[in-house]
Amino acid sequence: MEVFAAVSGHQERLKLVFATSDETALADIGQELAPVFFVNLATDSSSLLQSLQEHAPEIVVIDLDTIFPDHPDVFTAVASVREAAADTLLVVISRTPLSHARQRTKKAGADEFLLAPVDFTELREYLLEAGERRSLEQEAREFREGVMRKSSFCGLIGGSEQMQRVYQALRRVAPSNTTVMLRGESGTGKELAARAIVSLSPRRDRPFISVNCAALPETLMESELFGHEKGSFTGAHASRPGQVELADTGTLFLDEIGSLGLALQSKLLRVLQDRSVQRIGAKSPRSIDFRLISATNDDLEQMVREGKFREDLYYRICVIPIALPPLREREGDVPLLLDYYIRKYCLVGELPIKRFSPGAMEMLENSSWPGNVRELENLAQRLALMVDGDVIDVEHLPQKMVIESAACQDKILIPPGGVNLDEELTRIELAYLQAAIRRAGSKRGAAAVLGIPIQKVKYLCRKHDI
Repeated sequence: MEVFAAVSGHQERLKLVFATSDETALADIGQELAPVFFVNLATDSSSLLQSLQEHAPEIVVIDLDTIFPDHPDVFTAVASVREAAADTLLVVISRTPLSHARQRTKKAGADEFLLAPVDFTELREYLLEAGERRSLEQEAREFREGVMRKSSFCGLIGGSEQMQRVYQALRRVAPSNTTVMLRGESGTGKELAARAIVSLSPRRDRPFISVNCAALPETLMESELFGHEKGSFTGAHASRPGQVELADTGTLFLDEIGSLGLALQSKLLRVLQDRSVQRIGAKSPRSIDFRLISATNDDLEQMVREGKFREDLYYRICVIPIALPPLREREGDVPLLLDYYIRKYCLVGELPIKRFSPGAMEMLENSSWPGNVRELENLAQRLALMVDGDVIDVEHLPQKMVIESAACQDKILIPPGGVNLDEELTRIELAYLQAAIRRAGSKRGAAAVLGIPIQKVKYLCRKHDI
């Protein structure tokens, strides 16, 4: 129940549940805490849990000795309170010096442990500061989660215009049974895109078989794709279905399809035409029903012209092409991805959440990212584990990125064809002179703006015929 009315001029007071049955503390609570918080009093463990449900406070203060007097393990009790109020600032007070109290309290989920008697003036200031900080962190977390919800799609992350177009295309093709070709550089998330299609399709609960066509030599890939019967070749000690057969009723994802040899391309074409597959050594084919999604970073059109890829197969698999953009073309997505992956790997490693300095973030945004999202994720994992402290700075980034950034600046300053330094300096001199005269309205005023004598301004005006 609410026992104290706030009388201060604070516009947005935080809700505080103070759990104690010590009547001597009521005066201090009323004098120090009530003027700045919405205070609710809980006198036992059951009323504490009820207050958490009814009032959803930002701050909870627990007097362990009076709220859990007979509990065999007060730290387990603290953990149960934390579970019931996951986002609150949780402070624990005890009159009994407990062994390793602060460490055990924080391990149980509390934010602070205080040994009674408590100075309520100091407690008020701590709660105001820590509560406000907690509220800001919560707001920031909710904002990030909102941004992430708007900028993610079935495991793909990115809010850029380029990625929004990809999401729209994936939504359109998902409900049908149409064959899809995903195109893009290595590391752009082609398999994630394939899984996104499946998750939105009628086949979502059916098998999803993913095959990397570049992973095995052609002699082994044939058996991997189409299966074999017992005794069909040396080492075939038992019959085995191929990946195509295992995809029956579901979806087959062929990654790096351009790496298949012409012989395997012919067999795959026959499977797509007949919707049946024949194992190596089998006497008859088996009918199958599957949806094909393929992916490549090869120029299949050029491979067709060179005779390295069958034209008829190309038209069979490239019914609906969807291009995944490289990371360097996804404006604004690098910070979003870095924030997601650095938090992911800090949480996995049970490490404090790290952030990037402005300089480091600027350098990362300007990187070319040849390995795309896969490279970014690997870097985030390394930085989360290897960087001491909470801030990732330029000095922590790979040397190649620092060199690349410097090289980009050099390219901006000096184009590939070189520069005429005298002409460039003359152009800059003229630009500053004209700007100073326009701003000051006179040559004398321009001299003051540029910090040079009036005689030099007059000389420059004659030099540039102004």
